[in-house]
Amino acid sequence: MNMKEIFVAAINCIDGRVQYTVLELAKAEFKADYVDMITEPGPDKVLSDNSDADAVGSIKRKVLLSVEKHYSRVIVIAGHHDCAANPVEKEEHIRQIAKAVDTVKEWGLEVDVYGAWVDSDWKAVLLR
Repeated sequence: MNMKEIFVAAINCIDGRVQYTVLELAKAEFKADYVDMITEPGPDKVLSDNSDADAVGSIKRKVLLSVEKHYSRVIVIAGHHDCAANPVEKEEHIRQIAKAVDTVKEWGLEVDVYGAWVDSDWKAVLLR
């Protein structure tokens, strides 16, 4: 692997409607050459409430692979409108995304962690 290649890890829903928009957001915001897409149904809920230890462990293992082998220094956690696995209102998604960011930060990785929201027009925005 070329050490000059920039990777970002995106923790994203499995929903195909959000894959491209989150990838494009990560590439544009962080000048990434590649985005490691780590998918889970409703990852904002999974990481915010930590109720499914197997799912959280699976996400963490994949994030570690991205960080350790692809040298990702940014992680983006996305939630989206019309999520089948997490059918809550936008405000609850935003709260969950913020908590999910805190959860991943608690893993102690030397990376920046951001949340992202994909709206009803399938546009992704970085939450700051």
